[in-house]
Amino acid sequence: MALTVPLALQYGLIAVAVAVSAWVVLQKRMPGLARRLRIALALPLVRAGAPPWLSAIGRRIAPAPSMRSSDCGGCDGCNGSDGIGQR
Repeated sequence: MALTVPLALQYGLIAVAVAVSAWVVLQKRMPGLARRLRIALALPLVRAGAPPWLSAIGRRIAPAPSMRSSDCGGCDGCNGSDGIGQR
């Protein structure tokens, strides 16, 4: 008994897997760009006059506010004034 899955469904699953993988790599390698993309995607959804369900999606997409120090660009991994991040 062979299970046949439509070709379009197979391509869709592969496309989703590739998109998720690309997003993870983007977040790991270019976190600043990933943050700007999340902001760009979320802003139109949370504008005034948007339906509540759409605003909820926008708030979920939006990144958390960053609390940067005035001493540096802020990677939020500073261990002190020596500049060595804590991982």
